[in-house]
Amino acid sequence: MLSSVERLLFVRAVPIFQELRDDFLVRLASVMDELSFPAEHTIFTEGQEGRSLYIVVSGLVRVHIGDRDLAKLKQGDVVGEMSLFDSEPRSASVTTLENCECLMLTQLQLYDAIDETPGIAINIIRLLSRRIRELNTKVNVYEARNPAPTLSRAGGNLVG
Repeated sequence: MLSSVERLLFVRAVPIFQELRDDFLVRLASVMDELSFPAEHTIFTEGQEGRSLYIVVSGLVRVHIGDRDLAKLKQGDVVGEMSLFDSEPRSASVTTLENCECLMLTQLQLYDAIDETPGIAINIIRLLSRRIRELNTKVNVYEARNPAPTLSRAGGNLVG
C-alpha cells in the first residue's frame, strides 16, 4: 500500500500526468483505487466495456489481442486511457505476467476532478494529442520502410 505522499510522487512521474499541476495530481492520486492482481490474471479483455485506466505500480503486464502480443508494460506505464473518454469497448486484453500492483482511475473520478479544476481538461487533451502525433510519426516511419505492394491488372487478375 502506498502512502499519500508516495502515491502523489508516483502519479507525478507517470508520463500522461507529468505536465499536470500538483493540485490536480493530489486530487487524482487521492481518489485512485489501489488494486493487487496475481500472475496470469486478466485485468480486462478485448471487447469489454471500459471506463477506467490502470497505472502499473509494480509487476509486468501483457497487452494482447488473442495470442498476439502488442506490448509489455512495466512500472509507470498506463493502459486503458482511451476508455476514460470514449467509453468504447476495449481494443485489446491486458493480462498480468507476474504479481502486479496497479492504481485505477475511473471515468467518473476523472470527470469529478475536472469539475473541480476545469482548466485541467486542456492539459489532458494536449497530452493525448501528443500521443496521437507520436503514433502518427511511428506509422509514417513504418510505412516508409514497408511500402504496400502495388497491385496491377494483368489479364483480368490482380498481380501484386
